[in-house]
Amino acid sequence: MTYTLCYKPIICFMNLPFFYADNIDEGNAVALDEDNSRHVVSVLRMQQGEQLHLTDGKGNLLTATIIDPHKKKCRLSITGRHFTQQPVKKTAIGISPVKNLVRFEWFLEKATEIGISEIFPLICSRTEKQHFRTGRMKNVLISAMLQSRQTWLPVLHEPVKIEKVFELDGYQQKFIAHCKQEDKKNLGAVLINPAESQLVLIGPEGDFTSGEISNALQAGFIAVALGQTRLRTETAGILAAALLRNAV
Repeated sequence: MTYTLCYKPIICFMNLPFFYADNIDEGNAVALDEDNSRHVVSVLRMQQGEQLHLTDGKGNLLTATIIDPHKKKCRLSITGRHFTQQPVKKTAIGISPVKNLVRFEWFLEKATEIGISEIFPLICSRTEKQHFRTGRMKNVLISAMLQSRQTWLPVLHEPVKIEKVFELDGYQQKFIAHCKQEDKKNLGAVLINPAESQLVLIGPEGDFTSGEISNALQAGFIAVALGQTRLRTETAGILAAALLRNAV
């Protein structure tokens, strides 16, 4: 069953197949790449004259009609254009990749569906060493954006050491969610509504170190809890994402 998250609906899409095109120019025609062409022609078996949607993940939505259903280079005629402004509020999550990358990809997928603006993969003291496949991760984001019929793709940053994230400016509220037995308020209770920008940090499977927490607090982060139970990293990330978006 699919649910629609209603947080400022932007546009009512027609029920057309939805595709991603990295570069959309101002011309009246466009050719799909080989992968998309194959999907349109061979999988969906779409014919000349049928319509579809295209987005570049930067707010642009095109309605296009197939004029040449070629399996490797399907050509389209642009019949409509719409631009959606980027949400005013910037919602960001810094989260440590977990050992099981399937679980991390699940987080990326769901955070995109929810509508998170930015994702920082965090390298913490207890982060498991692994090869971060940026291209594969971006494809997960694109697929989730299309599935949820959005026109803005979240910014996926390269993995960054947590100390660099402490230095980031431009966020009205900054939080660190950790599992230490300290006096913390629930994230949902301290979110400013509305706020222009918010950033939440989620630690690795072994949690942040005491030093990382201390450095975060010194950098202006607020220590928060995400409920009464101990959550997996990716579950904590999804809960934080939902709370941020609900505070829009």
